Amino acid sequence: MAKVPTAAVAASGLIGGYAIARWTKKRPLGGVALAAAGSVAAYEWNRQAGPRAATALTTAYVAAFAGSHPLAKKLGAWPAVFTVAGTVAAASWAVTRRVA
Repeated sequence: MAKVPTAAVAASGLIGGYAIARWTKKRPLGGVALAAAGSVAAYEWNRQAGPRAATALTTAYVAAFAGSHPLAKKLGAWPAVFTVAGTVAAASWAVTRRVA
């Protein structure tokens, strides 16, 4: 089975969570997708880089979700989501690439 990079999992969780919430008009369903991807990413961050890195990256993931809301007022919804997803993906890649 091919290994999916945690950067892709985290970015997909942010983008997919928003997409699901927007297109189904059910925000809790988007939250489930966001939380599921975040949980998988956190597990892998812990496994690959240890608990301190996992805590920092999980905090960044949650902060990105929260930060996308005020950012959307300035950039628009999709640009804000892509911006925070890219930021979390870059942070994840930077932390986990050294360990892999």
